[in-house]
Amino acid sequence: MPSTRAATQEPHVRLPLSFEFFPTKTPEGAVKLRAVRQQLYEMKPEFCSVTYGAGGSTHAGTFAAVGEILSEGVDAASHFSCIGATRATVRTQLAELKTMGVKRLVALRGDLPSGYGVGGEFQYASDLVGFIREETGRDFHVEVACYPEVHPQARSPEADLQAFAAKARAGADSAITQYFFNADAYFRFVDDARRLGIDTPIVPGVMPITSSTQLMRFSDACGAEIPRWIRLRLQSYGDDTASIKAFGLDAVAQMCERLCAGGAPALHFYTMNQATATLALLERLGLNA
Repeated sequence: MPSTRAATQEPHVRLPLSFEFFPTKTPEGAVKLRAVRQQLYEMKPEFCSVTYGAGGSTHAGTFAAVGEILSEGVDAASHFSCIGATRATVRTQLAELKTMGVKRLVALRGDLPSGYGVGGEFQYASDLVGFIREETGRDFHVEVACYPEVHPQARSPEADLQAFAAKARAGADSAITQYFFNADAYFRFVDDARRLGIDTPIVPGVMPITSSTQLMRFSDACGAEIPRWIRLRLQSYGDDTASIKAFGLDAVAQMCERLCAGGAPALHFYTMNQATATLALLERLGLNA
């Protein structure tokens, strides 16, 4: 049954915002990303996060980007995955991040590069969260991931919910969701977590829609559902990029309005290293600084 939540946000209270970037592979890309960050910093984000490639394949690039963000005067969160890692390597990297001045981590199980066995000393993200707490106490604010529409590798929705609960109980401070386009899925997930006694703040992850083919590809890979009405509308526009962006802005803004009215504690934007679509959404929502 659709959620019937009433608005709970106080009027004129601006939600905290955060932005996600991924490490660039070229000097030209790095220059462009610096310009994008400067545009988004105008929105006064609580923090910016940087993703971590499979098996730590972007370790150097991730940490370098995190260092740049810190040097630009903005709080930075490093994604930190554990699959294939050992306690010794994680301990070393935590010390490196602490020395850099990093105060926030996004703790993930992560994926191994194709062709590699599982290996490592951590099986689940909850193991990593527990280890971070054992090693560093409260030195880091630890974010974890969650999946309102169920992780694609989960045995069942209940198993996925229990996996999230395990991360929360291991010491996670807050959670960021995979992106979605159905606000009811988010509200139901939050309600289910609260039913288990988990009061960890759950921040919706928001993906602006700018490209039909890109969105389909990403969503198929990560298990995010594109509602049939959105998929059909996008398909109907063909290669009309302007119409796709205009529709995407309307659809995602309407969803965000429901999330804000329904009590979302913050909004986290998957920027894809671009500023325009995220800035347009924030302006539409009245959340631009």
